[in-house]
Order: sequence, then C-alpha cells, then structure tokens
Amino acid sequence: MTSNAIDLAAELQFALSLADAADALTLPRFAARNFTVDLKANQTEVTEVDRGTETLIMDLIRAQRPQHAWYGEEHGSGGDGEYTWVIDPIDGTSNFVRGVPVWATLIGLVHRDRGPVLGVVSAPAMATRWWGYEGSGAFCNGHAIHVSDVTSLYDSHLSITANDAWNSAGKSQNIARLTQTVKRVRGFGDFWQHMLVAQGAVDIAVDAIGLEPYDIAALVPIVHAAGGTLSDRTGTPNWRADSAISTNTALHNDVIAILNS
Repeated sequence: MTSNAIDLAAELQFALSLADAADALTLPRFAARNFTVDLKANQTEVTEVDRGTETLIMDLIRAQRPQHAWYGEEHGSGGDGEYTWVIDPIDGTSNFVRGVPVWATLIGLVHRDRGPVLGVVSAPAMATRWWGYEGSGAFCNGHAIHVSDVTSLYDSHLSITANDAWNSAGKSQNIARLTQTVKRVRGFGDFWQHMLVAQGAVDIAVDAIGLEPYDIAALVPIVHAAGGTLSDRTGTPNWRADSAISTNTALHNDVIAILNS
C-alpha cells in the first residue's frame, strides 16, 4: 500500500486543524512571556509551552487518527501504523524564549516506505503558514509558491547555519568556499530558510549539523511540492539525517559537490 491509499487532501485539512490548535496555545503564551524554561540533557532549551503543545497535538492525533503512529520531540513515539505523524511543537525554541518571532510548529506525515508525504509549517508570530503534500503544489497563506529559477551559484542567495559541528566534521573550508561562491549570504535559520527556498526568496539553505527527524520531516514535502530538493549534506534524501540542504534543484548538485569536495 502506498501513500495514495489515503486521501492526502483530507489529511492536510486535519494537519491544518492541528496547526490551528497549536497556534491558539503558543501565540498567546509567546506574547504574554509567561512560561518556564528548562535545559534538556543536551543543553538545548525547552519550555512548558513546547511540552504542552506537543501533548495537545498528540492527544488530537490519538483521538482522531488512532490508526496512525506518532513521534514528537518532547514525548517520544507510539502507535503502530503505516503512517506516522512527526511533530516539532516549537521549532526555534531559543527564538521563542528570547522574543524573536521566528519559530513554528512543524507537522509532518510520514509513510513507512515513501518517507514524508505531507507537511505543514505554522509560524503564528509571523502570521505565516506553509503547506504541501505529495502530488500537490506548495502554498504559503493559501498562495501557490515555487522555488526560484536561478541556475548559477554566482547569482544565488544562500542562507546558512554554520554551527561548530560543521567545523568538527572538517568542513570549514567547504563552507567558506560556498559562501565565497554565491552572490549573497544570510542566516535566516531553522525552518524559515527552507521555506524561503520553497517560495523562491532564497535559492539555497544549508542547515546546522545536529538536526533530528522532527526538524526535517515537515519541510521535505513542502520543498518538494514547490519544485525544490531537500537532502542531507551528502546529497542523500533522508529525513532521519542530522543535516538538511534545500535548494531550487538546479543548484543542488553544485552545492553538494562543494560541501563534499
């Protein structure tokens, strides 16, 4: 059985309802600045809003999609189904904590064999939501989006998150070469840079090394539906990887070649 065995348009409506529920919880708490902050074992920040949002979403999934499995950043995984909902309740928690509006709830639907088939990225503090699914187009606030038509690295705009893990991987010179080759470099970070690729505002997004599946799953279907490519840093399509490189497709091989030369 493939992803065509279910109605992805109907699953999109369910995913959008999950995003509505998440936004109704996260945005007022962000605006009021009334939440606690803890550090996880890996020293990354987590708030009570992260945990509460994931609980809310997972409860809705278990109630309305009992045949599906689930996997989230804060509360782990469960269920046994051909499809799994993969949730990051707040991608960009550090921004959320500091009052920067660039954070989002990531909602991905992953098929056991085909990988991510549907994604919703909801950034309520930016009043922006992106979505797309296998076999459809990609959309931002209801408007169709598409990657850029830039074909030369020398004319391209790059967003990059070059964290210490890139240095530890021995890729500092590769990163430097890429930034020196493109026309303009920015650092939009997290989900946003990949959504900017999907809507054609940025041509390349190079994420940090150290990602988790819930950082990537929701992004893949949107970038692909917009005509782009998203892979790990070796060029392999892998939503479980520790890295994510998205481009307008025309530039992907050139970017991967520089990062691995």
